[in-house]
Amino acid sequence: MANQDDVRRIAMALPGALEVAGRFAFAVPNKGKEKAFAWVWMERLDPKKARVPQPAVLAVRVANEEAKQFLVGAMPDSFFTEPHYNGFPAVLVRLAAVQHDTLESLILDAWRTQAPKELLAELDARAAAP
Repeated sequence: MANQDDVRRIAMALPGALEVAGRFAFAVPNKGKEKAFAWVWMERLDPKKARVPQPAVLAVRVANEEAKQFLVGAMPDSFFTEPHYNGFPAVLVRLAAVQHDTLESLILDAWRTQAPKELLAELDARAAAP
C-alpha cells in the first residue's frame, strides 16, 4: 500500500524534480517552465463549491490517452479518471490500492513525459553506471 510519503520519496529522487510550493505536486523544469508530472487530485464534492484536495488519490501524467485508458481498463480498482481529465493525459491513482513498484514505475514514466532531454540523459547515465 502506497501513500504520499512514498510519492514524495520517489518523485524527489528524480533529476531536477521539485515539490511545487503550496500544494502536494511535483514538477520538473523544462524550457523555463515547471512541468507537473504528479499532483494531489482536487475532487469536486459539490458542483457549486471549489475542488478540495483528496490526499488518498494522486493524478499522474501518462504518455497519452491510450495509456490512460489501458491503465483504467486493466486495473479499475487502482486507476480511474473523471470528466475533468477527459482528453488530458493523466490518470487518477488510488494510493492505497497500488503497490510500491507500480507507483514507482508510474511516477518515473510521468517524469519522463515532462523532463528535458538533458535530465533524461542524466537519469539514463545513472541507470547505466555500475
